[in-house]
Amino acid sequence: MPIVVVLSTGGTISSRPGHDDAVVSTDGAADLVGRTAHGDGVVVEAVDVLRTGSYNLDLAALRTIAEAVAAQLERPEVDGVVVTHGTDTLEETAFLLDLVHDDPRPVVVTGAQRSADVADGDGPRNLGDAVAVAASPHARDCGVLVAFGGTILPARGTRKMHTTAAQPFRALDAGPLGTVADGDVRITQRPERLKPLPAATAAFDDARVDVVSLYPGADAALLDAAVAAGARGVVLAATGIGNANATVVGAVRRHVDGGVVVALSSRVPEGPVQPVYGDGGGVDLVRAGA
Repeated sequence: MPIVVVLSTGGTISSRPGHDDAVVSTDGAADLVGRTAHGDGVVVEAVDVLRTGSYNLDLAALRTIAEAVAAQLERPEVDGVVVTHGTDTLEETAFLLDLVHDDPRPVVVTGAQRSADVADGDGPRNLGDAVAVAASPHARDCGVLVAFGGTILPARGTRKMHTTAAQPFRALDAGPLGTVADGDVRITQRPERLKPLPAATAAFDDARVDVVSLYPGADAALLDAAVAAGARGVVLAATGIGNANATVVGAVRRHVDGGVVVALSSRVPEGPVQPVYGDGGGVDLVRAGA
């Protein structure tokens, strides 16, 4: 029988109202697995890693999760791993896990939009689906996956696009990889798997990379503040296809010359980033070192 390990980290799927009616992570992995139906042909093990809302996670916590996944994949008898996680930063953890994933066995991240005390909560179904995907031979060689609301998504490119909807996640540009319902896992397309990065070390915990979003009239204040605060890298969420203005271009050149890595991105959810425009646009940003 397939063996799937469920690693619990907290989040809404494990949360209940506390003494002041604020919802907090309470339930552990055994609680989650105990109320989740899964196929009789799957052995499910429950392991607690963290117990917190994902809005509290820092890079050290993400590394802890990655190391917990790697430890389970060192066991040859394990067929797949499921990580239960809060939805706020699920996409960051799934992305990190995929960056370092060097194994054909599936790692599946899931969670819930409704807390564990709600009668029609989505947690048990999402977890059951995730276990089915992790146990399925069809999900091998797909890297890290997100199973949520009956949809199977790739870790890369998946974003939370709605705060409260039952299916808040979308795989931007690429679309879903498949579906899962009542234990039936269907993979309709496979993601390109890139060469994995080395596992994160303790140095990862203190690596500061800030995100600076641009808007009409934006100056260099936020970019300068990020660098002054110790950022060794900045993601520039530029407008459109990757544009800024002359003031920001000047700041980018200054900070790149000082050894800061500036990665050019866009605040637009879908589509490529390309250096096309001058006069403060993407061409100038790339020439400045972004």
